[in-house]
Amino acid sequence: MASSPCSNTNFDSGLEIKTRSVEQTLIPLVTQITTLINHKDKPKKSERTLTAIHRVGQAVNVAVGRFVAVGEAIASENQELKDEMGQACFEARRAGDAIAQLTDVGSDTPAPSDDRVTVFSDRTAMVKAARMLLSSVTKVLVLADRIVIKQIITSRNKDLKDEKKKARMAAARAVLEKCTMMLLTASKTCLRHPDCESARINKDAVFHRMRCALEQVIEIVTEARSSGENKILSASICNGIRDFKYTVESLREDLFSLTPQSLTGQLEALVERTEDFTDSAYTGHEQRQRILSLCQLTRQDTQQLVHTWVGVQQSGSSKEATENLEVAILKTCHSMGDLRRELHNVAVGRASDLLKVHGEQLPLRALKAAGAEGNLEAVADYSRKLTEQKEQLVETCRLLCHVSCTEPLEITCIHAEETFHVIGPQIISAAQTLALHPSSKIARENLDVFCEAWESQLCDMGLLLKEINDVFEGRRGDRKPYLSLPRPGKHSASLKSAKAVKLDAEEQTSMAKLGLELRLLSSDVDAELEKWDEEEHDIIRQSQSLASIAYSMYLFTRGEGVLKTTLDLFHQAEVLSEEGLQLCSSLQTFSTRLVDEEKAVVLTENEKLVALCQQLQMGAKTPVQGKTAPFQKVDSTIQASRSLMTVVASLLPLCNKLIKKHKSERTSLSSPQDWRETQHTSAPVKKDAALNGNNSNGFGVKSLDEHMASLNLLESK
Repeated sequence: MASSPCSNTNFDSGLEIKTRSVEQTLIPLVTQITTLINHKDKPKKSERTLTAIHRVGQAVNVAVGRFVAVGEAIASENQELKDEMGQACFEARRAGDAIAQLTDVGSDTPAPSDDRVTVFSDRTAMVKAARMLLSSVTKVLVLADRIVIKQIITSRNKDLKDEKKKARMAAARAVLEKCTMMLLTASKTCLRHPDCESARINKDAVFHRMRCALEQVIEIVTEARSSGENKILSASICNGIRDFKYTVESLREDLFSLTPQSLTGQLEALVERTEDFTDSAYTGHEQRQRILSLCQLTRQDTQQLVHTWVGVQQSGSSKEATENLEVAILKTCHSMGDLRRELHNVAVGRASDLLKVHGEQLPLRALKAAGAEGNLEAVADYSRKLTEQKEQLVETCRLLCHVSCTEPLEITCIHAEETFHVIGPQIISAAQTLALHPSSKIARENLDVFCEAWESQLCDMGLLLKEINDVFEGRRGDRKPYLSLPRPGKHSASLKSAKAVKLDAEEQTSMAKLGLELRLLSSDVDAELEKWDEEEHDIIRQSQSLASIAYSMYLFTRGEGVLKTTLDLFHQAEVLSEEGLQLCSSLQTFSTRLVDEEKAVVLTENEKLVALCQQLQMGAKTPVQGKTAPFQKVDSTIQASRSLMTVVASLLPLCNKLIKKHKSERTSLSSPQDWRETQHTSAPVKKDAALNGNNSNGFGVKSLDEHMASLNLLESK
C-alpha cells in the first residue's frame, strides 16, 4: 500500500478551541469532515455514494483554499505573526489537498489490487488529515483574533486623538447607554405580552439600533472605513462656503490656478444646497426671500469677480487692475459671509423656537394618558401629532448640520437627527402596547423609558445649539456633557430606594454662585492642560475627564444639561470621586520619578486630593432624610466638588513644571558617564512604576478593566 498523503506530519498540533466564536466558525467544517469519516462500510458502494463523497471532499478543499488565501493576506499585513500564520496556512492547505486526494474515488469501488490510498482503503489517513485540517484552521482563527484584539487595544491606547472619531464614539456611546434601559423594559414587555405585535416591533427596533452603534464602535477602534462617513460630512453648506472663500482668496496668489467655469460651478453647487432651507415648509416667507436674495447677490458679485479676473489675466497686473480684483474678492467673500449668517440665524432660530414649543412635552403626556386609558383612537391621534413634531425636529437637525462649522458638531447633529427619527416610532409602538394592555405595569414603565429618552435628546439638542452658536461667534464652544456616564433616573436599580427630586427656582438661585465657581475652576483646569506638551499623559486624560464632569455639575445648578434630578447629581459626584482617585494613582506613580523635595510637595497635595475624593464619595452615598435634606446634600456635594477641583487646578501647573524641568535635564546630559548615572538612578523607578501598573515613563498603561471592556465588546459582536 502506498504511503498516506499525511503520513509524515504531526497531525495533532493542538485541537484546543480557545473561544466560542472560533468553535462556532468551525461547526460547518466539522460537519463536512464527519460526513467523510463516518460513511457506511459496505463492500459495494453505489455511484450516488461515491459521487457524494467526491463532491464533499472537493468542496472542503475549495473552501480551505479560499480560507487560506484570506489567512495569507492577513499574514502579509502583520509581520509579527507572519511566520506563525504562514505555517498554519501551509498545514491547512496541505490537509485540504490530502482530503481531496483521499476522496478522489471513481464511479466503481476500487479493486483490491489498486494500490491507491482512498477514504475506503485507509480511514486512518482520513482521520489524520481531518485532525490536521481542524488544528491548522483553528490556529489561523486564533491568530486572526489576536490581530483584531491587538488593533482594538492599540486604538484604545491612542485615546482617540482625532476629534471626528471622538464625536462618533460619543454618539455611539450615547446610543448604547440610552438603549440599555430601553432594551430591558422592551424585552420584559415582549415577554409579558408575547402575542403583541407592537411590543415585538418595539423590542426589535432597540436591538437594531444597538447593533448599529456596536458596528460603529468596532469601525472606530479597528480603524475600519465607514461606508456612511463620507455621506455624513460631504454636503455641509458651512464647509462649502469655507471652501468657496478659500478658492476666491487664492486668486490673490495665482490668477491661473483655476478656470472661471470651475468657480461658478462651485458656487452653483453651494446655492443648490440652500434648497434644504428654501424648500422647507417650516421656513417663513420673509426668511425664504432673504436667502434667495442673498444667493442672487452672491451670484452677481461672483460674476463681477470673474469679469475683473479675466480682465487682469488679459491686460496684465497693473496697479489699478490689481486693486479692482482685490475689491471684487472682498465683495464676494462679504456677500458669502452674509449668506452664511442668514442661514445660521434661520437654523438656530427655528431650533430655539422648537425647543420652547416642545419643552412642555404635551404630545408625550397625552400619549401616556391615552395609553393608560386603553384608548386606541386617542393614541392614534396623538401619534400623528408626535410624528409631525418628530419630522420638524429631524429637519431642524439637518439644517443645524449645514451651519455646524466643525466635523464633530456635524456628527453630533447627525446623531440627534437619527435619534429623533428612531425614538419617535418607538414611543408610538410603546404607547400602542400600553393601550392594548392598559393594566400592564411593565408596558407603562416601558413607555416612560422611551419618553425620558426623547426628553433627554431635546436637552442634548439645547446644548448642541449653544455649541454651534459659540463656534459661529468665534468663541471656543463649551465642552459637551460627560457622555460616557450612565444617567440614573428613576429606573436606576442601584438608587431605587432614594427619591429623585429637582431643584426649584429659589434653590437654583442659591446654587448659582457655587456653580459658577465650579465652572471657573473647570475652565482653569482646561487652560492649564493646554500648556502641556505631552498630550498622551494619563494626568491629562484624567484631568480632562474631571473638568467635563465638573462642568456637567455646573449645568445642573442652572437647571440645564443631562443631569435632571438630585440623584443624577449624586451619581455624577461618585463618578467624579472615582476619576479623582485614578488621578491620585497616576500622581503617585509620577512622584516616583522625582527627587525628595519635589516628591514631598507632590505627595502632600496628592494626599489632600485623596481625602477630598473620599469625602465626596461618602457624602454622595449618605442617605437623604427630611424635606430640606436634598438641597443641603446638593450644597455640600457642590462645595466638595469645588474643593476637589481647586486642588487639581493647583497640581497641574506644578506637575507640568516638573516634567519640563526633568526633560530639559535629560537633554543637557551629554557624557556617557552622566548617561550611565541616569540609567542607574532610574532603574528602581521602572520597577516601582511596573508594580503600580504603569510604564516607566509616566504614561500609565490602560487598566485590565478597560482591556476587558474592549474584548467583551468584540465577543458580544
